[in-house]
Amino acid sequence: MSRPLTTGIGLDFGTSNSAAACFDGERVVMIELDHRAEVMPTAVHLNRELQAKTGRSAIAQYVDENRDRVVELTPEVVAHSSLLTAEAASEDPFAKPEVSTSAVYGAAVIDRGLPGRLFRGVKRLIGNPDLKRLMVFDHPFRLVALVTPILRAIRQSIESYTSLESNQIVIGRPVEFEGQEDANQVALERLSEAADYAGLQSNRFYPEPLAATLSYLVAQKGGNTLASSGIALTFDFGGGTLDLSLVRFQDTQLEVLATKGLAKGGDYIDQLLFKRLVSPHLGQGERWVRRVDGALIETEFPFDEYESLLLNWPVTYTLNQNKYRAKIRDGIKQGGAASEKFQRLEDLIVHNQGYLVFQAIKAAKAALTTAETTSIDIPELDLDISLSRSLFEDLMADLLVEVNDLLDSALDSANLSAASVDIVIRTGGSSLIDAIRQLLDHRFPNKVVSHDPFTSVAAGLAIASFYGADLEGGMKAAAPGRSKK
Repeated sequence: MSRPLTTGIGLDFGTSNSAAACFDGERVVMIELDHRAEVMPTAVHLNRELQAKTGRSAIAQYVDENRDRVVELTPEVVAHSSLLTAEAASEDPFAKPEVSTSAVYGAAVIDRGLPGRLFRGVKRLIGNPDLKRLMVFDHPFRLVALVTPILRAIRQSIESYTSLESNQIVIGRPVEFEGQEDANQVALERLSEAADYAGLQSNRFYPEPLAATLSYLVAQKGGNTLASSGIALTFDFGGGTLDLSLVRFQDTQLEVLATKGLAKGGDYIDQLLFKRLVSPHLGQGERWVRRVDGALIETEFPFDEYESLLLNWPVTYTLNQNKYRAKIRDGIKQGGAASEKFQRLEDLIVHNQGYLVFQAIKAAKAALTTAETTSIDIPELDLDISLSRSLFEDLMADLLVEVNDLLDSALDSANLSAASVDIVIRTGGSSLIDAIRQLLDHRFPNKVVSHDPFTSVAAGLAIASFYGADLEGGMKAAAPGRSKK
């Protein structure tokens, strides 16, 4: 750009949550997006008229409309068959044979009572070139059409704060989108198209960890806590991914040395906690006793048929079918301690409490950033599960190995040692986990700083927009002044 914009605008379109910010050369301001909150869930709900709700309203709509709703799937007609029942009379040239035609039904897959569809984590799908459309009430919806309402809602919030110029917004992108080798190209093409339909008038994208780096450097400029040049490692651990970037900085000029990504984040950790701590209270591992043809049969309850849908709370409501609940009712009837667990599982399914359970898990996880022990408290299910920091770290052991390996890979790609790194910028909600903090402090002693875990990327994108970011990571102009939240 030949000159800075009056206001730079950044949009962090995240896997789990999204945020937006403005920067005027002196000050970063987070834009209220959803119910006066700076961070909104990246969610869209479509009803049968294909009207969209986004953010918290989308989730609330999904939870309410599937509470106490029995799901009945009906078969889908996949073909028609014809059976010859009588030959035509040979002596009559106008006679026709008698043919019986009937529909051929496939598996029972259509939920005709479904009031609406909730979509979360679409960002994980947009890099898959083979996944072009999802069926929504018999309408083939392109993935672009599922992203557009979210971006449109964010644009409307931005416009309530400031007017938009063409190509003013810079949108964040992960180091690596999930998918095959061409995932980045496919995802960016789709995001660009969705942004255009949403009226954002921008196809400029900037790597998310670099945005967090830029946000930190500008925030520290003018102080005495940071050298004017050096090597920075940004560790951006969010709800969906872990992104690393190694850059050489001179003031706010950035030279990218290496970037790495891992398609696991806070949502994955929440699922680990569910499987380890919540599932045993819902009947996992219990005996399943029922009578078949007059004989009493006892086996282990088939919890694996339920768990994948329980772990993905936007589709947990589909368990409210007779074929699933009949097995649970058998477990309830058998009495004993297991009966209480099966009753809890039925309550979770019938009242669509999956979202509530995962909110409780997130709250407990957050509490462990400052406490040694906490609990996953779910009064609606009469559950209060103790969780210690040591148990949590044991559960995360394999993931911590992956994180260490990713750090090694990033350093190797840049031909650097850990000692060569001058500062480590820890950001993203999952970076607050104590085991992550300890891992980084051990590898980079006295070099790790925490920076705006939920808003640093949006702030950095706004700064990149203001100064005309080189979309490969550099800056066209030094950024004076100090950012303030």
